[in-house]
Amino acid sequence: MSGKRLMAAALAVALLQTGFLGWIIAGRAAVLRSGTEVLLKVEPVDPRDLLRGDYVRLSYEISRIPVSMIENLPTQGSSGARTLIVRLAEGGDGYWHPRTAWLDAAPAPAGPGEVDIAGQMAEGRNLADPGASVSPRYGIERYYVPEGEGLAIERDMRLRDFAVKVAVARSGRAQIKALLDGDTTLFEEPLY
Repeated sequence: MSGKRLMAAALAVALLQTGFLGWIIAGRAAVLRSGTEVLLKVEPVDPRDLLRGDYVRLSYEISRIPVSMIENLPTQGSSGARTLIVRLAEGGDGYWHPRTAWLDAAPAPAGPGEVDIAGQMAEGRNLADPGASVSPRYGIERYYVPEGEGLAIERDMRLRDFAVKVAVARSGRAQIKALLDGDTTLFEEPLY
């Protein structure tokens, strides 16, 4: 292969990689910019991984959805890996709460004052027991913070109310916009 061809191939690969990274960043920024903003109350969680840097593990009311809330349960009762769509509505307390849920897709778009958030359920969930619950992952279960602040925030979460502002796209994809300690914004995500 000649030097010019090698240079052209290297340039093409570099452009593809740059384009792919730009696509990922632009997709995240699009959700933050134009997604419906909801406020979710945070529930404290213990575990932490010191090898990945400082972050706060987050859990929410929507982290445990009762099977009885899912309207289109399969007849056989167990489930492979599936998407769970949870319809949220704003409560009188300012936080958004789950109202109903569906496997794979909602039968109709969310109405005014509602938003649908999409979570991924693990394989092998038994949906036959109406008293059981499922734990979907929405991609908003971790929030990275400056070094040395994660443990203090996790400790404070046990003492007072924390929340996150979340932007939810029409597709149900969610991104954390900000971490709040009561009414005080601790950290806010930049678009880029």
